[in-house]
Amino acid sequence: MTKNNFEIVDVTLRDGSHAMKHAFTKEQVKETAKGLDQAGVNYFEVSHGDGLGGSSLQYGLSAVNELELIETAAATCNHSKVSVLLIPGIGTKRNLNEAVKAGAKMVRVATHVTEADVAKQHIELGRNLGLKTVGFLMMAHMVPITKLVEQAKLFESYGAEVVYVTDSAGALLPHEVTERITALKNELSCNIGFHGHNNLSMAMANTVAAVQAGATYIDGSLRALGAGSGNTQTEVMVAVLEKMGYHTGIDLYPILDVANDVVANYMPRPQEVTGTSLIMGYSGVYSSFLLHTEKAAKQFNIDERDILVKLGEMQAVGGQEDLIYEVAAQLQS
Repeated sequence: MTKNNFEIVDVTLRDGSHAMKHAFTKEQVKETAKGLDQAGVNYFEVSHGDGLGGSSLQYGLSAVNELELIETAAATCNHSKVSVLLIPGIGTKRNLNEAVKAGAKMVRVATHVTEADVAKQHIELGRNLGLKTVGFLMMAHMVPITKLVEQAKLFESYGAEVVYVTDSAGALLPHEVTERITALKNELSCNIGFHGHNNLSMAMANTVAAVQAGATYIDGSLRALGAGSGNTQTEVMVAVLEKMGYHTGIDLYPILDVANDVVANYMPRPQEVTGTSLIMGYSGVYSSFLLHTEKAAKQFNIDERDILVKLGEMQAVGGQEDLIYEVAAQLQS
């Protein structure tokens, strides 16, 4: 593969917002953006962890307005372009227009894997605004492959230039990623992407499986900073893919430098597979539930793993964070 048809999209400044409790500062964003730009990353994501408009009591209040962070990142870069996440029902078309004015050049419109139809107007707006426009099918482990293909085709029909298999719970295994990417490659004409989480320590293996099956857009985060046990680690991915013979277009030393000299200094804790995050992957629970579950477990003095197992049985999805506290209260009684 060449640089022109293979993209690593860095999500440190968006997915990492979950781990940071949505408290990124302008200086942290500026220094991270500067490092990504110098390393040759074409696109990186900046927004609240739950996307544009996500700052709320439900999802967590941002310490700094995300539009200011987007503007800071865009102004810092000579080469890299800023991407934003938009989840319909959380973010609005107005939010997207504001993000574009702040400097965004890509939008990734994310829905639950069965609800691509709610994204039509946002995908169309993204294209009309001249953005690189992407469809994100979250919690991709929860449906049969035929359903995944059906929903991916909807995204493509609305104008998505890339459709992602998004392993939001870090629940997929490599052969399952291969099956899903292969199916989308066979049925769609647009580019296919993969976004992984490391709750079962499978993120890198799943990313390799996705690339080998034909995915041409791959997500990563520096030092794996992200929800749950984090994402596929960007700097590791660059090294692994280069060893496999893929040209990522990203320079290894500079990407290592921004990971270790910038991101490592502001991370609240190392990204690792813990008992709690492992249960998230095992039970298929949305990765951003991690900190909410830890808080609820302390509040109700119960085992956080029990909350996650129950949420998995209920097939809870993103946007249902209120269920965490309901389940905790039920388990206590």
